[in-house]
Amino acid sequence: MIAEEIKRIHTELPAGVKLCAVSKFHPAEAIREAYDAGQRIFGESRVQELLAKVDELPSDISWHFIGHLQTNKVKSLIGKTSLIESVDSERLLDLIDRESEKAGVVTRVLMQLHVAREETKFGFYPEELIEYFARRKFESLKATHICGVMGMASNTDDMERVREDFRLISETGKRIREAAPDLRGFDIVSMGMSGDWRIAVEEGSTLVRIGTAIFGERQY
Repeated sequence: MIAEEIKRIHTELPAGVKLCAVSKFHPAEAIREAYDAGQRIFGESRVQELLAKVDELPSDISWHFIGHLQTNKVKSLIGKTSLIESVDSERLLDLIDRESEKAGVVTRVLMQLHVAREETKFGFYPEELIEYFARRKFESLKATHICGVMGMASNTDDMERVREDFRLISETGKRIREAAPDLRGFDIVSMGMSGDWRIAVEEGSTLVRIGTAIFGERQY
């Protein structure tokens, strides 16, 4: 089933849109089945779980960290991911940069936007993030490459609201590129999950994060 779903999603995705298979809470055997079907990008939301899977699974997997990253876990994560998707504050970004410089690596990250109705979600408000780039604060980074933006839509059955949220995330990415037109490699818009990824793609997503549709319900 996992292999079939991976292949089905890949046939539906337009050119230029990548799939991150969200493997959090699922065992290594399930990830290996997806890997054998050709999937190479996997998303995890807990640092310890990601580190354990890095050691157990093939070395050519691109690991994305997609959960809320606590500052005390940053050091152990550096050098283990191909992308940290969930940078939700300048403080976290600066810490990632310092630890990456110490480790002698460049860490690729996405800036997380907060557009959903839920106050519990993390991230920058759109105007706040645009201002960060307009003031060129990214120029102080020494070992971090900001590759784009990430966000989640409101948790609602109102698909028009979901579409509006995705449109705002995508438009914020465009406005950032207008505010800092010399940005290089700022081209990822990560949005869309199992229930709404098709809408996300229609609104400009270049990276969808799909878990339940591939692996089934979480295995705790």
